[in-house]
Order: sequence, then structure tokens, then C-alpha cells
Amino acid sequence: MRAALVLCAGAAALCGAVYLYFHDPHSYPLPCLFYLATGFYCPGCGSGRACYSILHLRFADAFCYNPLMTVLLPLIGLYIAVRAVDWVITGGNHVDGRISVKALVWLLIFVLIYGILRNIPVFPFTLLAPGGLAQILG
Repeated sequence: MRAALVLCAGAAALCGAVYLYFHDPHSYPLPCLFYLATGFYCPGCGSGRACYSILHLRFADAFCYNPLMTVLLPLIGLYIAVRAVDWVITGGNHVDGRISVKALVWLLIFVLIYGILRNIPVFPFTLLAPGGLAQILG
């Protein structure tokens, strides 16, 4: 039963990836509710376009849209894969207890600082805004 649930979640993720692969988010970008409400970029702004770029193997473009997400995405994917395998095999959660709470707090602080810095309208911080690095990388 657990394996079937993991397979269903994987199939749903695959369907989402296929949809994103064939539908360019530049033509109808996913709205960020935080940006719509405040006018400020959240740490995740540009992630949809970055994921689209990664699916098309354009890693430099992905990095331009959201550098932090592009760097963290492989780590998040690894965590999800290891956690799913652990759950299928043991039925429990033996992964989360091995992750340092101190490291997670530092990561959260880093993400929050990144979110603040990308909203400062002065060079070099404007490079952190979605698409900002495209000025340099061309």
C-alpha cells in the first residue's frame, strides 16, 4: 500500500513535470501571491520559470530566475527520495531525526536573508531579483 502511494505521488510529479515541459510559464507566469499582495519578491519568485528552464536543460537560465532554488532543488529532491524509500521499506521516519535542527534553522535564516536582499533596488542586490542575473550572463 505504501509503495502504491509513493508511486502515485511520483506519477503526479511526473505529470506536473511533463505539463511544465510543454507549457512555457513565460506566456502565462504562475502568480506569486506574496508579490501580488506586497509588491516584494519572495524567496521563491521565479521558481516556475527556473523549473521550466531546468526541464529544458538550460541551467544558466534557471540560475538567473532563482539562484537559491536552483542550488537547493537537488538537495530537496534527494531528501524526498530518501524519505520515500525509508517510508516504503520501514513504514516510519528514520531520516528526519538525522537532520540537524541547527542546520535547518541556519538554512531558514539564509532563505529569509535572501528574500530580503533580492528586494533591495540597488546593484548588486538587483541581480538576485528574478531574471536579474540575465543582465550579466546575457
